[in-house]
Amino acid sequence: MLPELTPQDLHARLQRGEPLQLVDVREPEEYEYCHIEDSLLVPLGDIPQHVEELATDRPVVLICHHGVRSAQALTYLQHRHGLTNLLNLRGGIHAWSVQVDPSVAVY
Repeated sequence: MLPELTPQDLHARLQRGEPLQLVDVREPEEYEYCHIEDSLLVPLGDIPQHVEELATDRPVVLICHHGVRSAQALTYLQHRHGLTNLLNLRGGIHAWSVQVDPSVAVY
């Protein structure tokens, strides 16, 4: 079972000021259309070349459209790089838009 958090959990943690790194694994045009503020864009296919940019001192929340690509990234990073500080945003940016922040565009 993948470690994940709901959009509401993420929102609460951000509101409390918890140190998190948000990593969006969608494509640049998707990210340009909508994203969570302060998230780092690293498309899924580029993850292997950017592992060193991922935080090791705080939780890293992986984000995509519906949670599938971010789950793939999480699995890869766990198995290939041994990272244990990863969380998948359940439902992705779509769930974030619908459940937490309607100002973030839905597509």
